[in-house]
Amino acid sequence: MSVESVRAFLATRAPDIEIIELSVSTATVALAAQAHGVEPGRIAKTLSLRFGDKVVLVVARGDARLDNRKLKAAFGMKAKMLDPAEVTELTGHPVGGVCPFGLATPLPVYCDISLRAFDAVVPAAGSINSAVRIDTLRMAEIVDAVWIDVCQPPQDDARAAATA
Repeated sequence: MSVESVRAFLATRAPDIEIIELSVSTATVALAAQAHGVEPGRIAKTLSLRFGDKVVLVVARGDARLDNRKLKAAFGMKAKMLDPAEVTELTGHPVGGVCPFGLATPLPVYCDISLRAFDAVVPAAGSINSAVRIDTLRMAEIVDAVWIDVCQPPQDDARAAATA
């Protein structure tokens, strides 16, 4: 059913974007990257976080890790990951298929600046075997996302910056 909510969302906000449904699981960054033939960073993972009474979604590049200090600075308190049942209840999407499109509950969406390294990304589309290919800036625009810096650079980028 959650693929249908994504389809309905895209029909109104981005009718030219098609959902890609595969016969294999794309529930992890590694599986999604392999199935879609892209590097892991290009997979746009959607993380469900709680800050006190507030739940938000953070979309980040697949190979980035959240930075707890940056999260606390941005939101004023420590983040807590939602459990899988709560994720499904609030987003309408199962873990492994969570995306910022077609949400069961309106939630604030934040896109980490790490995504800007790519012109296009591949976020899930509401199930563990569906996704879309979308221009990065357009994805943020159609979900009314706020850009934020809450991730550590991927390991390769961090090593390159340290040696530069």
